[in-house]
Amino acid sequence: MPPPLAKRVVAEALGTFFLLAAVVGSGIMAERLANGNTALALLANTAATGAALIALIISFAPVSGAHFNPVVTLSFAFRRVLLWREVPFYLVAQVAGGIGGVMAANLMFGLPVVFASHHSRTGTGQLFSEFIATLGLVSVIVAASRSTISVVAVAVGTYISAAYWFTASTSFANPAVTVARSMSDTFAGIRPADVFGFVLAQLAGSVAAMVLFRWLIPPKSQGMEN
Repeated sequence: MPPPLAKRVVAEALGTFFLLAAVVGSGIMAERLANGNTALALLANTAATGAALIALIISFAPVSGAHFNPVVTLSFAFRRVLLWREVPFYLVAQVAGGIGGVMAANLMFGLPVVFASHHSRTGTGQLFSEFIATLGLVSVIVAASRSTISVVAVAVGTYISAAYWFTASTSFANPAVTVARSMSDTFAGIRPADVFGFVLAQLAGSVAAMVLFRWLIPPKSQGMEN
């Protein structure tokens, strides 16, 4: 039996909170220390994000499954690992937790609690990048979830670390992360005007992955990590 829904929802909010604090906080720190070297700043941001993901998934997966991402939650519901009636609670927790994490990161570095990003992320290449990044992320999670929590954690952390560098968008691959990052005008931010396109591309990528893996690895043969 999984833990009560209330505990799982709190775990999702907490995990997403710390994930966004790591993403945005490390972006701010990296930008301040890199002296204008964007590649070095991105490398530092990548390392912190990948490490945080591994730690958070290992820590919270036994409670909630450690989705921290609406498209992951939808993919697990699609594969009947999560009840559809529980999905809205997960989604609200992820968005709220993500926004809270961004606010915390802004405050830690002496910035306004919320200030809209002016970091432009638009164009066909960026949107296609988000489609590919999310297709890959959901594919990795579904395939790796047949194994242990530790394997899933390493697979997700290393995939996102790699996708930071092989996608033009630096691989948001997460609607909750995308919405939250629009609230910090820093290295990791995204203009609010660009959020809708990113989220649509992410949803399209996740749907493509779900359809593919429904055939490739039928739900009945997939292990349940949570």
